[in-house]
Amino acid sequence: ENQTTSAITYCNPCLKILVMCLEAIMSKFMELRKLNVNDHTERKGRFTYLSWAWATDQLLQADPTASWDYKLFQQPDGSLLPYCAIGDTGMVFCTVHAFGKAMTSQLPIINNMNKPIANPNAMDVNTAMQRCLVKAIALHGIGLYIYAGEDLPEDEAPKQVKSSPTMKSIADDIL
Repeated sequence: ENQTTSAITYCNPCLKILVMCLEAIMSKFMELRKLNVNDHTERKGRFTYLSWAWATDQLLQADPTASWDYKLFQQPDGSLLPYCAIGDTGMVFCTVHAFGKAMTSQLPIINNMNKPIANPNAMDVNTAMQRCLVKAIALHGIGLYIYAGEDLPEDEAPKQVKSSPTMKSIADDIL
């Protein structure tokens, strides 16, 4: 039995397999986002940082095939840098591949006061890369709550978000 949607024909067994895969990914995300990471964080100024070593350990325990990479940027002389130069500051990008899904995060090269570092040195870039790695891991669930509200003004508290429909309910609607 086939289901036609938007001029594409899908067979019901294929949809069921897809839904099962998506549910497995979401189930792992829901499991990982409940991890209490507080014992593995450090406060610097008014910010909380999760240990990159602990975060990668947890990720690799949950998905031994997980990997990550950093975007490289070609310079006018042909050399490659692991950050995008923006004036005299920079931004790093990290993609974490886990549970069959790639999640990319970006992070400016900043100090622990959240201020951009002019003319960053190797240690500044390395620190930003490790922080960006942890942030990209968080997109898979581990320590995500640390970042809640980071994109909001300081005086604005995060609001409760209505939960999305489950993959099963979406599949039931299609089937």
